[in-house]
Amino acid sequence: MSIHDTVQRVTDRIIEKSRDTRADYLARMNAAAHKGPHRTELSCGNLAHGFASKSQPGKDALAGEKRPNIAIVSAYNDMLSAHQPLKDFPDIIKDAAWQAGGVAQFAGGTPAMCDGVTQGQPGMELSLFSRDVIAMATAVALSHNMFDGAICLGVCDKIVPGLLIGALSFGHLPVVFAPAGPMTSGLSNKIKSQVRQRFAAGEIGRDELLKAESMAYHSPGTCTFYGTANSNQLLMEFMGLHIPGTSLVNPGTPLRDLATRSAAETIVGLTALGDNYMPLSQVIDEKAIVNGMVGLLASGGSTNHTMHLVAIARAAGVVIDWTDFADLSAVTPLLARVYPNGDADVNHMRAAGGIQFMIRSLLSAGLLHEDVHTVVGHGLSHYTREPFIENDAPVWREGPSESHDSDVLRGVDAPFAATGGITLLEGNLGRSIIKISAVEKQHRRLQAPARLFASQEHVLAAFKAGDLTGDMVVVIPYQGPRGNGMPELHKLTPTLTNVQDAGYKIALLTDGRMSGASGRVPAAIQMTPEGSRDGNIARIRDGDMIKLDAENGTLHVDVDDDTLAAREPISFEDAPETEFGLGRELFAFFRQNAATAEQGAGPVLQGMT
Repeated sequence: MSIHDTVQRVTDRIIEKSRDTRADYLARMNAAAHKGPHRTELSCGNLAHGFASKSQPGKDALAGEKRPNIAIVSAYNDMLSAHQPLKDFPDIIKDAAWQAGGVAQFAGGTPAMCDGVTQGQPGMELSLFSRDVIAMATAVALSHNMFDGAICLGVCDKIVPGLLIGALSFGHLPVVFAPAGPMTSGLSNKIKSQVRQRFAAGEIGRDELLKAESMAYHSPGTCTFYGTANSNQLLMEFMGLHIPGTSLVNPGTPLRDLATRSAAETIVGLTALGDNYMPLSQVIDEKAIVNGMVGLLASGGSTNHTMHLVAIARAAGVVIDWTDFADLSAVTPLLARVYPNGDADVNHMRAAGGIQFMIRSLLSAGLLHEDVHTVVGHGLSHYTREPFIENDAPVWREGPSESHDSDVLRGVDAPFAATGGITLLEGNLGRSIIKISAVEKQHRRLQAPARLFASQEHVLAAFKAGDLTGDMVVVIPYQGPRGNGMPELHKLTPTLTNVQDAGYKIALLTDGRMSGASGRVPAAIQMTPEGSRDGNIARIRDGDMIKLDAENGTLHVDVDDDTLAAREPISFEDAPETEFGLGRELFAFFRQNAATAEQGAGPVLQGMT
């Protein structure tokens, strides 16, 4: 199937605007590849430090260059359910790498915070910038010039993007990503959401809420809803960095361990010491980025990736923006209904045909680039295969050609919607993103007066006081990267849903972000320019009429340009502390130097393109 005209046009546009930055990046990576790593060129003292902890066979192997040395970079901790299984991965990887003719060393760990724990808490204001800390920590882990390749272990929200951004600065090395997999299904996401709404309405107490949450999040593994963490896993397959079909294999299973062994064996075979050298810089190119964007849109994935994918692309010298997302969204059908876009979870999605079915269907329609490099060979069609166990070894077979549950997963011939789940909004306030895959059509257009709040806590307080009634657009400025680190405002979802269910027209407008679990209430988020960059969102006043049209991609405040420009940015006397406490003071440099949301929202990338 030839590539779709729009996909080709967007790809060509990205290649053209990235011409200089991509060339500069590849030149740096090619120079690095020619320089090393050459362990034998390290001083004896350098080298002795590098393998002092190894057994004698390992020392002998690392003293020469016949066995490739693989760096393990892990975001393990046992507070995150998704990352707890990673504890046992290094031993599996070391053994598999040795059996495959390599050596593996644990090169370093990165932080890994959980937005599920920090949601609505001051610590959430460190969350977005933790991505850049992870990128830097990954670079530190790989900085010893001891390694011929790397395997990155991570799952959740900012962690996979951070690992990939950091690894791309070592793009002359081959890199494979190995996930932990989702927890088995517990309390259904639909019931969990209903319990949260009842708690927000004051109908039940904290004990009943905690019982429901504990039934939903009950074991090691990724949360089962289709938020940012599971969007990460899908993207790693669409971009050719996972072993095919391994993203949604549950932890603690024989197949999960075999998949991890396969990742280790694969990376050993991709180094410059062998015949199949495939550096990361060749895997992540313009076509791979477009494939990731299409996968995100077709699956109704997380809005966080309208920043993370931009940042990942820039780390590889590729320049994308929200217009590229919007143009691809216009021709990408929505193929999945997984919570919050439906009632199913990711285990149901895998059973219905999973990522492999989606890739097969999108390839057949010319909506993905087949002509790409991956860690398992040339061609994205490798990712229509899924793993099984045969004689205690993994084997790959072609995945389903038809969905096993059309309520969860569909092909391009009968999608849930003709366009993708994420839309660009433009108007006199700037540009913002809205996720509409879970928003019913009757709620995608509204006109209502603005209600300004200093924080999400103020919105919740107004609801508890019975003061959140009537049609309105809830406006919360100063939540962007430079304002307070751009925390997710997902804590608002149950409350705003209750207001909508009461029959009122309601939407959220903010320069902050929402979780990958953005729900049924229309939310214009990531407004750029943000309030702290003199954006017009800070010039909105209570009562201003706001028109939001997600069908046509417009967002407008009904105030003439001269009046809007003459207004001073609003100042809230009761604004919460955002600069100190829980480590926030350590991130002042990040806030002051953060790029815009459309540029990836991070300070680290400022010098990359």
